[in-house]
Amino acid sequence: MDLNAMLYGQTQVKLDQIAQALKEAELWSELAPSADAMASTAPFACDLMPLEQWLQFVLLPRMRNLIDTAAPLPTQIAIAPMAEHVWQNMPLRQNLIGVLNELDMLLNESR
Repeated sequence: MDLNAMLYGQTQVKLDQIAQALKEAELWSELAPSADAMASTAPFACDLMPLEQWLQFVLLPRMRNLIDTAAPLPTQIAIAPMAEHVWQNMPLRQNLIGVLNELDMLLNESR
């Protein structure tokens, strides 16, 4: 198996773990954010949607699309620090923060 295929596989596992952690923390939403929120240009769309919605409706689909199209994955990513900031002192979200940190490390080490 080549390195790209291995990285895609490992990344897909992390994305699945993020989705599961969102559900376990009861942060999974059945309703998508508004078109305006989806068009936000702020980092993490933090001006128009909570971080958990950005993860579910922006990060997960975009990353899965990169994998599906065999496009290059980001090599400089820092989602966990934002999650730590937003969800500090929220024990139920620590598992999710941990998985986000693992995704950050996986992609940052892949350069």
